[in-house]
Parts: sequence; C-alpha cells; structure tokens
Amino acid sequence: MRLEILINDDLKQAMREKDTKKLAALRAIKAALLLEKTGKDVSSGEIPETVEIKLLQKLVKQRRESEAVYKEQNRPELAQEEAYQAEIIEAYLPQALSEDELKAIIQEVITQTGANSIKDMGKVMGQATAIVAGRADNQTIAKIVKSLLGV
Repeated sequence: MRLEILINDDLKQAMREKDTKKLAALRAIKAALLLEKTGKDVSSGEIPETVEIKLLQKLVKQRRESEAVYKEQNRPELAQEEAYQAEIIEAYLPQALSEDELKAIIQEVITQTGANSIKDMGKVMGQATAIVAGRADNQTIAKIVKSLLGV
C-alpha cells in the first residue's frame, strides 16, 4: 500500500513538472498495481510488499526485453525510452545486493540445507529467493548457486 501512495504522489509531481516520460513509467506502475489489486490474490484490498516487488521486477524485465528488441531492430529512440522507463521503475525497488553479499547469503543457505550437488539446486533456489526477496534477480541467484555447487 505504501508503494501505491508513493506512486500517486510522484505522479502528481510529474504532472506538475510536465515530465511526460516519467509520467508514462509511473502510469504503467499504477496500472499494474490496480490490476493486481483487483486480482484474486489480494483479499484485504492491500497488496503485500512481496507482490509489489515481484510486480516491479516484472515491469523492469519487460522494459529491458523491449529495449533489447528495439536495439536489434535499429530503433534507438524507442530503446532509449524503454531504458528510461526501466530506470524510473527500478528506483522503487529495494537496494540491490552486491555479488559478494549474495554469495554469502547463498553459501549460508547451502550450508543450512546440506546441499552438495546440482540435484539440490531447487531447495537452495527456493530458500535463497525467499531470503533475498527482490534484491537480486533469479538469473543471478541461479548463476551463483551453480558456481557454488560446482557445476
């Protein structure tokens, strides 16, 4: 809920400043939040923070993928717009963990679960993803888990 209030305040500010690029990104976040709010997972009318984080990560990922497609198609102006929107959305995500911090967390999870081969990757990924909760993407987590499990 605090994200929704923050987005609404920033929307008003962007309207006052007539910042159309920022407005587009903020409206995308607000639209996604409203869709999520009317979804079946939200019974109290408030979106849990973990869902908000996943939603923001999804929006950033969509923007990054669109940016890559636009670059492939030699459309730099559209790629730049997607990159800008991704940066705006990322500002609302929690501070990302450094690779060293992430390695330490994953190593601790491996120790706790007793994982010793790639067969245990699912257990490690599940717990590590829950602990990290939006401060690192799953691809980075998987890469580190594989390297620590010796793949």
